[in-house]
Amino acid sequence: MNKQIELITPNQSRASVPTRKRTTASTRADWLVPAALIALTAIPSLAGTVRLAGLAESTGMTPDDAHFYAMPLPVVLHILGALPFCILGAFQFAPGFRRHRPGWHRLAGRLLVLCGLAAGLSGLWMTQFYPLLQTGLLYSFRMLFGSAMVLSIALGLVAILRRDIARHRAWMMRGYAIGQGAGTQALTGLLWVLIFSTPNQQTHEWLMGASWVINLVVAEWIIRRKSSKGRKMQKRAHKARPQQAIY
Repeated sequence: MNKQIELITPNQSRASVPTRKRTTASTRADWLVPAALIALTAIPSLAGTVRLAGLAESTGMTPDDAHFYAMPLPVVLHILGALPFCILGAFQFAPGFRRHRPGWHRLAGRLLVLCGLAAGLSGLWMTQFYPLLQTGLLYSFRMLFGSAMVLSIALGLVAILRRDIARHRAWMMRGYAIGQGAGTQALTGLLWVLIFSTPNQQTHEWLMGASWVINLVVAEWIIRRKSSKGRKMQKRAHKARPQQAIY
């Protein structure tokens, strides 16, 4: 019996340390990650709010954006979909927030699917039908990543309906990464101006495409990292079972 206590106690003490570390890391993620994501979307959110105010008051119209005033519904849907998608979606990355408020997580998730699809589909419509100042390169980027965003959200919805949590999170993370493209584009554009100078049209378009790629690379890294951690935890749990049975 004493041997049993001696064998179990060190295991428990060793397990308690990583548990405390995980709790601390989770607590930090509960505010650090959402804060960083909301900060990333600050500039596009401000620009979208100004655009909505201009459309409501019919002010600030220029020859380059007269099409927004002639047919405002698509751009209004795009902004009203993108703002909550980026801001509320940031809190879905807080693990403790999800655990302690599962009802909010599910309700916000349903709203985010609708907002994400509205933002993605309206963005595709504007790219195709608005007379935007864009070259074939930027048109291709917008159609490619806009379609990928809509597809990712749709696959995330299908996955959760099938109770496949891991795939649901992975696909929604990819869709969110694309939706946050405007924030990263503002950041990369600002860095380019500070380091080099004002980019020309071609450089500007390549920076926009690179921003979407950066977001997807980061999202994919997080997805694979979480998947790797999950497999390691399963292996440890599987190895621990025979030892507990012997004692």
